[in-house]
Amino acid sequence: MKKILFVCLGNICRSPLAEALFRAKVDSQNLSDNFYIDSCGTNGFHNGERADDRTRKNASTHGIEVDSISRQLTLGDLMDFDLIVTMASDVHFQVLNFCRTQEQKDKIHLFRELDPDAPNSNIPDPWYGGDEGFENVFQIIDKNADLWVNYLNAASNE
Repeated sequence: MKKILFVCLGNICRSPLAEALFRAKVDSQNLSDNFYIDSCGTNGFHNGERADDRTRKNASTHGIEVDSISRQLTLGDLMDFDLIVTMASDVHFQVLNFCRTQEQKDKIHLFRELDPDAPNSNIPDPWYGGDEGFENVFQIIDKNADLWVNYLNAASNE
């Protein structure tokens, strides 16, 4: 089983949506037994909170339930997870700086590194925007979650 962790700043907008979309995609392909999926944030400002209402509402319009509870990244996560996927470069560098070993650093990847249209681009933070920002983030994460599922599924079959 591959353990995957999605990370953003506060774990209330981007990473919980990535967790939910990735989970829905592996469920739809009957691959759930192959993955353990979670999300967290680099700060603890929202620990114990549900995802932002706007994230949950937007996802719901697409038939996706975002039910994660916010938590902060821990050193244990760096040891326990096989793949740690960051939503933006600022978060990426925070996570890299938190790592204690090269082995941990090798687990860290930008969410859009597989995106042929915008390789290594950030997932924009929709926090300060309107509904259109949450829809834009949904579309970007949805597309890239497919890319990650396909990539990881192909890699496990090699």
